[in-house]
Formats: sequence, C-alpha cells, structure tokens
Amino acid sequence: MENEEPKPELHIFNFENVEYKTRYTKKFENRKPYTIPDPKKIYAFIPGQILKVFVKEGHKVKKGDPLLILQAMKMNNILLAPINGVIKTIYVKVGETVPKSQMLVELK
Repeated sequence: MENEEPKPELHIFNFENVEYKTRYTKKFENRKPYTIPDPKKIYAFIPGQILKVFVKEGHKVKKGDPLLILQAMKMNNILLAPINGVIKTIYVKVGETVPKSQMLVELK
C-alpha cells in the first residue's frame, strides 16, 4: 500500500535484567548519559550561599565529618564528608553564592 506510514524503530531496553522492545522518544535519545558519581567530589545540590567552611586543604576527614554550611532558601544545610579522606581542594569561600552543581570540595 502506498499510504502506509513507516513503522517506528524499536529498540531493546534492558531494565532489571528484563529486555523490552520499545520506541525511544526524542527526549530520551538526547539525554545526557548517566555517569557514576565520584564520592571524592562534593557538588552543590541546590543554589545557595556558603556560610561557613569547617575544613582546610590537607585536613584529614572521616565519613560524616562536617565540611561546610550551604544556606539555601533560608535553610542551613551542613554538607558532610561522604568518605574518609584528605581535603585536596576547596573551591569556595565564605559568603560566596554558588549555583547548583558547582564543585565545592574535592577529596583525595
């Protein structure tokens, strides 16, 4: 038949070890690929202002130690060390306003 629409391209999508045949939306095809977060890099999860920095470069920290206070939407968020390590670099200063996803502290 001449007026037949082309069939959509089906892709194999694996979810929890089950394969599904499905169509991808444009949004799904253009998505940013997932990367495993690096626990040595601490990012701002929300835009805000740095109120206090508890650590210095070269300072040893244990998992759960406070690193800094990020004030966002009138709430003080204490960011804690996700792992044991040594402070490699501090990218922010007290009073600085940071956007979401800016790197704040890096551990080594």
